[in-house]
Amino acid sequence: MLLKTQIAAVYEAQKAENEKKGLHTRRNYLNNFAPTGRFVEVIAGVRRCGKSTLLGQLMAQTGGNVAYLNFEDARIFGFELSDFQKLDEIIGSNQAAYFFDEIQNVETWEIFVRQLHDRGEKIFITGSNASLLSRDLGTRLTGRHIRHELFPFSYTEFLRHQSLHNSTEAMEVYLEKGGFPEYINLPRVEILQTLLKDIVLRDIAVRYGIRNAKTLMDLTLFLLSNIGKECSYNRLKNTFSIGSANSVSDYLAWLEDAYLLFFLPRFSWSAKSIAINPRKVYAIDNGLVNANSLSFMQDKGRLLENAVFLFLRQRYDALYYFREQKECDFVV
Repeated sequence: MLLKTQIAAVYEAQKAENEKKGLHTRRNYLNNFAPTGRFVEVIAGVRRCGKSTLLGQLMAQTGGNVAYLNFEDARIFGFELSDFQKLDEIIGSNQAAYFFDEIQNVETWEIFVRQLHDRGEKIFITGSNASLLSRDLGTRLTGRHIRHELFPFSYTEFLRHQSLHNSTEAMEVYLEKGGFPEYINLPRVEILQTLLKDIVLRDIAVRYGIRNAKTLMDLTLFLLSNIGKECSYNRLKNTFSIGSANSVSDYLAWLEDAYLLFFLPRFSWSAKSIAINPRKVYAIDNGLVNANSLSFMQDKGRLLENAVFLFLRQRYDALYYFREQKECDFVV
């Protein structure tokens, strides 16, 4: 529990910090983003992909008085459900919209969001874990929310951010660096190496109580080094001496929930065949792969395949690969 004065100080400080921020590269997502007053807008995505920046652009687009709080701020560590009432009093009335960043850090946060929604308020929230958000939203906000996914920069956003024209050279740079804005601005591999550790150790190992975090990290690095290749639960279980295939299944589901890795099923008209066949693994970003693996220094083919997957993943709900005598990389 926090003092009201503590929350007020952070709320005002964040407001001042937001006003000082300069212009950022406009995200393509805004071109087709048409929020409605009837739903809570949920923006999910991997850490550091630009969700906070997108919220800032949405705030500017909304205009008028808006409320904003980033719950990852260390100054409000320990924020709990009872503190929302104090926050509501601090914010006051006549707000055009409410914007909450990484709100899943507060247990039972959905109760407060439901209260705001019942009052007719417009709400935007972000989070870095798809499973956690969907579970919380499913309990109290069923039918009241719309999900959006934000990925790191696309190729066109990368060009705009870097003030470059489309060219072979620009594409090669994008395939190497990927689309995390912070890394593009300061290309030091430690940035993406630390990001990977934060996701695996903080967002997954701590949250789900995984005792052997080293095995989880080794598994993650192995998968990052094998994007575009098939993997199966039993093969990974044997390779890393993990207790059961069910444990491997949980690990992969959590890695996917954190938007770190994706697992593409093999196309079949049979649901059973889809379930039992190996899946191909892809990563959220090429730069993250290159910064945490040595296997892609000359393998532009698989980096291009990963970039194509990310392009298709953001546009199609049903996405597969196909392989019998020959292979088709993607079926949509």
